Amino acid sequence: MIYASRYLRVTADPLMEGIDVRNVQEQLKKRNYYKGEITSIYDKATAEAVSKFQTDMGLLPDGIVGPNTWNAIGLSEESLELFDSQYSITIMLDTKQLILKEGDVIIRRYEVAVGKPSTPTPIGNWKIIQKIKNPGGAFGARWMRLNVPWGGYGIHGTNEPQSIGKAVSHGCIRMTNEDVIELYNIVPLGTEVIILGSASTGRLLYLGVAAGPDVQRVQNILKRMGYYAGSIDGIYGPMTRDAVISFQSDYGLGADGIVGPNTYEALAKVESILNNSIQP
Repeated sequence: MIYASRYLRVTADPLMEGIDVRNVQEQLKKRNYYKGEITSIYDKATAEAVSKFQTDMGLLPDGIVGPNTWNAIGLSEESLELFDSQYSITIMLDTKQLILKEGDVIIRRYEVAVGKPSTPTPIGNWKIIQKIKNPGGAFGARWMRLNVPWGGYGIHGTNEPQSIGKAVSHGCIRMTNEDVIELYNIVPLGTEVIILGSASTGRLLYLGVAAGPDVQRVQNILKRMGYYAGSIDGIYGPMTRDAVISFQSDYGLGADGIVGPNTYEALAKVESILNNSIQP
């Protein structure tokens, strides 16, 4: 699947809550789409503001904040006024380590949790553009947002310390609350964050492609939605292709029966909803 932080949307009790929701509310309020209070809670009013914004941007107005909507919202000018930092952070996805350097000297190593294969942590060179104390809930004791344009990615604490050392997140880097407080107190805005590792954005799936777990996953999502009635065998045969075409047609995608980036994103969004996935 393509990179995607958690999909912000209206959920059954409890409603989604967090600093990423706050970022959306703040940016849409500046653009006069959102009229309410900055609550950090993704409620009906927030979804309606998102839908209006999506309509104006030529996006599917579903009230769900995914990669395309994050891209359109963009980063605030204030966020891009970065400071110089003598520190740098390197995150090794394969070993699940965060390495803090001052100049060329390693001064700390921390064990972290990273994105799972379906929602990988974005590889690249980023910077810390926002620091928030006590965001709470799934974001733990501290939040440091990265300037990744297509999602609400950051380094943060967690209310699930047992997840540290695993690939389980929606792309964020999780630390224990004790560790993230220590890191937060050391690094300033503008600190470079280098994320190294390997991540697949998903191969193209089409009639006759070699069988695999990625095909099984597509079949499973489509079956749960009622598009696919066959067995979950990982074989991209005519029934799977026809189910993909029906799904693509209903979701305003090019109905060619090929699972590429846009279809992957739509499937990932649906899967997040089906699984009631709300953790960052």
